[in-house]
Amino acid sequence: MKNQVLSFGEVLWDAFGDGKKAGGAPMNVARHLVQQGVKVAFASSVGMDNSGDVLIGFLQKNGLYSALIQRDDELPTCEVTVKLDENNQATYVIPEPVSWDNIQTTAILNEVAKQASAIVFGSLACRNTATRETLLNLLDETRALKIFDVNLRPPHYTLSTIETLAASADVVKMNEEEANLLIGGSSRSLKEQISEFRSKYHNQTICVTRGENGAIVWHDHEFYESPGCPVKVGDSVGAGDAFLATFTAGLLANHPMQQIVDKSCAVGAFVASQRGANPIYPPELLNSLAYL
Repeated sequence: MKNQVLSFGEVLWDAFGDGKKAGGAPMNVARHLVQQGVKVAFASSVGMDNSGDVLIGFLQKNGLYSALIQRDDELPTCEVTVKLDENNQATYVIPEPVSWDNIQTTAILNEVAKQASAIVFGSLACRNTATRETLLNLLDETRALKIFDVNLRPPHYTLSTIETLAASADVVKMNEEEANLLIGGSSRSLKEQISEFRSKYHNQTICVTRGENGAIVWHDHEFYESPGCPVKVGDSVGAGDAFLATFTAGLLANHPMQQIVDKSCAVGAFVASQRGANPIYPPELLNSLAYL
C-alpha cells in the first residue's frame, strides 16, 4: 500500500489526576498520521482484561484496530501514572511487565512490515526481549524507511538496546535532553554532537527537537533549523509524537526538508498548547498541512 506507515510499540492508558486517556508514543504518532491523511497500521498488544477491552474499543473508534493488535492472556494492559510539574512537563511511572512487552511475530505483521513505506518504532517497547526481537526481525526483513523515536523513559532502557536500534534506523528523532544523554559533552555544540552521532550510526537523517526553541535536523549532509513556535503550554504530552508524525508524512511526500521541519514544529507547538496528546487540529492547521 503506497505510503502506508507501520507504527509499532506500546499502547496504554495515561492516568492523570482527573482521569485517564489512551496513550503511548507509537499510538499517538499513528493518530496524528490519521489526522494528516496518511495511511497507517498500528501494531501492539493489550491484555485480556477490562482495560484492554475498553482500549480496543477506543482503537476501533479511531480506525487503528486490526489483527495487528494482539491480546495477551497473561500480562495486563498497561496503565501509566502521569505527573505534571509546575511547568506542565510530564514524567511517567510505567509498570512492568505488561502486554506490549510481549508483542509476537505473526504472519500478518511480517506482511504489513514488508509492504510498508515506513516503520516508526521507539525504545520503550523494546525494554524486554520478546518485543525487541520481534521488532528487530521486522526491520531485517523490510525495505521500509526505518524511523527510530528515541523516547527514553528511565529506567526502561539500556545503552546497548539504544545503540542497536540507532544502528538499525535510517531516521533518528530525539529531544535535546536525550541527545545530551546519549552523546554527552556540554562543551560541544549540538551540531557537533549530531555529527558525532551520525558518524557512529550512519543514519540518513537525525532530528533533535528543542521544545519551544524548535528543532535542528541533519539531512543529506546539511543542517536545517526551525526556531519553533512559542506557545502557552497546556501540557507537553504528545507534542513530540505530533512532531514525528508530521516529519514522517513530510519525508514520505518527499517535500523540502526546511518546509518539513517548520511544519513539524508548528504541529508540535499546537499540541503542546492543548491538554492531552491528540487534540483535534483546527481548520487553519489542517490547511497549512495540505501539502502533505
